[in-house]
Amino acid sequence: MEGKRRPGPGPGVPPKRARGGLWDEDEVYRPSQFEEELALMEEMEAEHRLQEQEEEELQSALEGAVDGQFSVTAIDPRWLRPTPPTLDPQTEPLIFQQLEIDHYVGPARPLPGAPPPSQSSVPVLRAFGVTDDGVSVCCHIHGFAPYFYTPAPPGFGPEHLSDLQRELNAAISRDQRGGKELTGPAVLAVELCSRESMFGYHGHGPSPFLRITLALPRLMAPARRLLEQGIRVAGLGTPSFAPYEANVDFEIRFMVDADVVGCNWLELPAGKYLLRPEGKATLCQLEADVLWSDVVSHPPEGPWQRIAPLRVLSFDIECAGRKGIFPEPERDPVIQICSLGLRWGEPEPFLRLALTLRPCAPILGAKVQSYEREEDLLQAWSNFIRVMDPDVITGYNIQNFDLPYLISRAQTLKVQTFPFLGRVSGLRSNIRDSSFQSKQTGRRDSKVVSMVGRVQMDMLQVLLREYKLRSYTLNAVSFHFLGEQKEDVQHSIITDLQNGNDQTRRRLAVYCLKDAFLPLRLLERLMVLVNAMEMARVTGVPLGYLLSRGQQVKVVSQLLRQAMREGLLMPVVKTEGGEDYTGATVIEPLKGLDGAAAVAGLPVLTPPRTARYYDVPITTLDFSSLYPSIMMAHNLCYTTLLRPGAAQKLGLTADQFIKTPTGDEFVKTSVRKGLLPQILENLLSARKRAKAELAKETDPLRRQVLDGRQLALKVSANSVYGFTGAQVGKLPCLEISQSVTGFGRQMIEKTKQLVESKYTVENGYGTSAKVVYGDTDSVMCRFGVSSVAEAMALGREAADWVSGHFPAPIRLEFEKVYFPYLLISKKRYAGLLFSSRPDTHDRMDCKGLEAVRRDNCPLVANLVTASLRRLLIDRDPAGAVAHAQDVISDLLCNRIDISQLVITKELTRAAADYAGKQAHVELAERMRKRDPGSAPSLGDRVPYVIISAAKGVAAYMKSEDPLFVLEHSLPIDTQYYLEQQLAKPLLRIFEPILGEGRAEAVLLRGDHTRCKTVLTGKVGGLLAFAKRRNCCIGCRTVLSHQGAVCKFCQPRESELYQKEVSHLNALEERFSRLWTQCQRCQGSLHEDVICTSRDCPIFYMRKKVRKDLEDQEQLLRRFGPPGPEAW
Repeated sequence: MEGKRRPGPGPGVPPKRARGGLWDEDEVYRPSQFEEELALMEEMEAEHRLQEQEEEELQSALEGAVDGQFSVTAIDPRWLRPTPPTLDPQTEPLIFQQLEIDHYVGPARPLPGAPPPSQSSVPVLRAFGVTDDGVSVCCHIHGFAPYFYTPAPPGFGPEHLSDLQRELNAAISRDQRGGKELTGPAVLAVELCSRESMFGYHGHGPSPFLRITLALPRLMAPARRLLEQGIRVAGLGTPSFAPYEANVDFEIRFMVDADVVGCNWLELPAGKYLLRPEGKATLCQLEADVLWSDVVSHPPEGPWQRIAPLRVLSFDIECAGRKGIFPEPERDPVIQICSLGLRWGEPEPFLRLALTLRPCAPILGAKVQSYEREEDLLQAWSNFIRVMDPDVITGYNIQNFDLPYLISRAQTLKVQTFPFLGRVSGLRSNIRDSSFQSKQTGRRDSKVVSMVGRVQMDMLQVLLREYKLRSYTLNAVSFHFLGEQKEDVQHSIITDLQNGNDQTRRRLAVYCLKDAFLPLRLLERLMVLVNAMEMARVTGVPLGYLLSRGQQVKVVSQLLRQAMREGLLMPVVKTEGGEDYTGATVIEPLKGLDGAAAVAGLPVLTPPRTARYYDVPITTLDFSSLYPSIMMAHNLCYTTLLRPGAAQKLGLTADQFIKTPTGDEFVKTSVRKGLLPQILENLLSARKRAKAELAKETDPLRRQVLDGRQLALKVSANSVYGFTGAQVGKLPCLEISQSVTGFGRQMIEKTKQLVESKYTVENGYGTSAKVVYGDTDSVMCRFGVSSVAEAMALGREAADWVSGHFPAPIRLEFEKVYFPYLLISKKRYAGLLFSSRPDTHDRMDCKGLEAVRRDNCPLVANLVTASLRRLLIDRDPAGAVAHAQDVISDLLCNRIDISQLVITKELTRAAADYAGKQAHVELAERMRKRDPGSAPSLGDRVPYVIISAAKGVAAYMKSEDPLFVLEHSLPIDTQYYLEQQLAKPLLRIFEPILGEGRAEAVLLRGDHTRCKTVLTGKVGGLLAFAKRRNCCIGCRTVLSHQGAVCKFCQPRESELYQKEVSHLNALEERFSRLWTQCQRCQGSLHEDVICTSRDCPIFYMRKKVRKDLEDQEQLLRRFGPPGPEAW
């Protein structure tokens, strides 16, 4: 149900079939491509469904619900997991790939080699995973307790340990926030040890620290707070204790200490674990208990890089909403739930299930199960989840719509056994609100549904986080990544289909199955699961953390692992934001007119001052992994930072430390090698190995894993610098981040100086080189050669020569050549990109231009792209100008389709939180008043167009929903689109060719701008008080009667009538063509088009032509019925 993705303002009505259709009414029915694929899968698997008798027996055996073990009717045996092997814990190990690690508080259990269990509750870690055979596993890991460190006060000795433990225990017991419900001591141990803070180089080595071990993870916060406030210690007064590593998650603490990384393989050695044959706490097939120190963690290398045959479930639901109101779980029923199951590594889904309310016609390739009561439908799907037992659950917007709607609906209907969707027996899945905010994404409100033991991977949330798209509807992203489109049904039309017959419900089920199938395709095509698992392995965090947390936890995990090896501790830093620092440098673009611009063949009035067109090859040299390389080359780290004046106090010589361009000081590698450089070296060397393995690997699944691994290693290396610069973070360090950017600025300037000093006429080169632009980690050089091949050769030579002037591992590399090259301004340029072959360009590359930006309407992007293609590829400036003039003329004459004028912007915060009035924000508020259920919410992209209004009305008051504009025939403000959307982008790219004054005169003034069509709206403004009068169709004279023509045009009435009929026929033919195109897209030429995809230009065209048809038919009715003479 696409309505749930980005709801529309109102209901859609299936249009009537147009007259004069272009299809054959007797054409044999042809199923859609998706239905054909389903049927083909059905034939391939026919042998699996011949055992009907066995299936019926299994169905009857599994009916009902007993002790939390649920089933659905008509179970296919292939839906069940493989039968688990009979394991002997004394002689056979248990090996599985863990996907999720969490913890709970429960009773201790006796284990081999462990002391007798305590009587109080203890924290138990829980690892969910899958074996090589596809058997689900839950491993309860015992014996690990939370702890943190604090520096020992001066004079603190072993004799003070018991006193501190007793006082801290008493303080926690008195503290209501941490001590209630304790059945035993809060502090298990206080020990003296030698450690060193990782923040700053002190020169004195390890010092005394206290390691404080607590009974439960939730006691960390109160213990830390009480120690910071001060605890009385006999003979030492009431010192305050600074916490170290007290803000580390319990799961991360265990994974660091046990050397476990996300999604790796764990082994429980024979004789070290116990299986639970009875009294299992989860629905997993195998459940084991083990001591944490006995768990063997296999590094994800070699054969341990493989991925278990995980079960992935994708699902979608349909709801029957009321007319004009978006579905609400308190009132509107769930009518269909469609599910597809995939075993990871297999090419096709093994499971296709459609659960429907009321009878539904059969669907080839899918199992259809119908119910008369909605309660039975919901219970059947809940039972199905427990039987199928997926490891990963995906879909589109399941996090904010499908799952919360199902749980809320089941609660409304009092289906008590529905919300047990996780793997822990008797644990309800609940809904909680969540909010995420960052500088990049703004604020996003969402919901979180707990499903312990199952990984939720909502494809909408993945795409929002990883990709910048103009629209995030399922239809739009499927077309963008898969090249496929889907029928998009308005939520109100779904109710009509449901209330029809079994064939209309079948159509709805096929639509629902497609909505479940596409997220599965996206998951595979974008390698979302593989990339996430490799990122979890590289950074050492649980898979769920990557999907729900920010970036910092990944660096913290790596930092803790490296620090533990060297006896270093991470302090707890309180931050509430801090001062900013200067970022990367940008070399000012070389401005003015290039001599080659005369090639354009057009007169130039004044040389451009803001941009430049180069008709010669421009070579781009790029620093490889610039920021990580700087940190490694100069040993920049927390552990090597010197406080002001510390170098002199410690007696360091000049060759033992460096002073960065920002004035900060760090010791060199000869004194101490930093943690961050070591982490970066490990990441980059591992990436080099992964890329080498990838080049030799032939197995497609293993290639996916290796490609995901090298990408994860690259992203992780680049995120280390960002971690140090995050002012509100776990461990910000302005000295590191500003030093990195300071070195980067220095290197870019030095590279420019080196290139321009070596490649000169005086040194024997044909032309002196010039750096025309530089940005962050790259420089663009004009070597003065005429061919791409020469530019490539000189680029490689220059990169090697410049690299020798920087310390290892900093390396400048040849990246590409642009020819021709249009340099507009900082971070805005375009050109034909050559990277490998000098005779053929790879693509037209645009940076920062409207061709790749999404904050304007598609018309701008399309026109800028078309103009650049004519300028750069065709080398036809005159043709580019003519095309731009034609488009401007079409715009002013209202010949541009409304789909090209839709602007989309993200609603990142509430209206009151914006500093000024915003067009999309004001429209969202108006839409909320019309229909609260379908109005955009935080995080949505709001589509709008600008309509005409009185002179002086602000743009934010003229924004309107495109569909509302079509339905009410509101006029578009074409002058706004010309002046505010098209003018600046066009001038930016044409000024380097035509000159500043000339570009504006040619493009924005002239004959093509003088002809305008001004449409008048039918509602709003003074028209609300005006009385409409008919005009003569021939001469536009106001008529006093209801006819079509005046008495002067009466002799021409027949001629005028034929003209309007001809216009009607043209509209009908256009509508018929659009209708047929939509029917072919939906897969049937015999069913009405009900698609309402706002991301498809055909939708708006169809709506517009349909409206024109209705107006034209109304106009023809003014001529009256045909008289007898017509016969």
